[in-house]
Amino acid sequence: MSEPHVTLEPRDPVQEKLRGPLEEQLTSALQAAADRVRDSYAGEPVEQVCQRLLDETRGGLHPDIAAAFQPDMDELCRVAIAIVRGETT
Repeated sequence: MSEPHVTLEPRDPVQEKLRGPLEEQLTSALQAAADRVRDSYAGEPVEQVCQRLLDETRGGLHPDIAAAFQPDMDELCRVAIAIVRGETT
């Protein structure tokens, strides 16, 4: 599994200006969440691992950013599947 990464699609100049730092923060939170979930994985189903990834990622963010974080769930579940399969980075 490659390191998970968040990519944003800004819709206006303000979002474009904030894109880089926000992508870095979201990616860092997702990678840390993936590491924690991988380290504590105990045979849970993919759906549960996917939800844990989302919860752990949001838990690593400022509450305002976490509330607005709406990841592509298909992509998040791909990370969960890699964890379930025991794939490493």
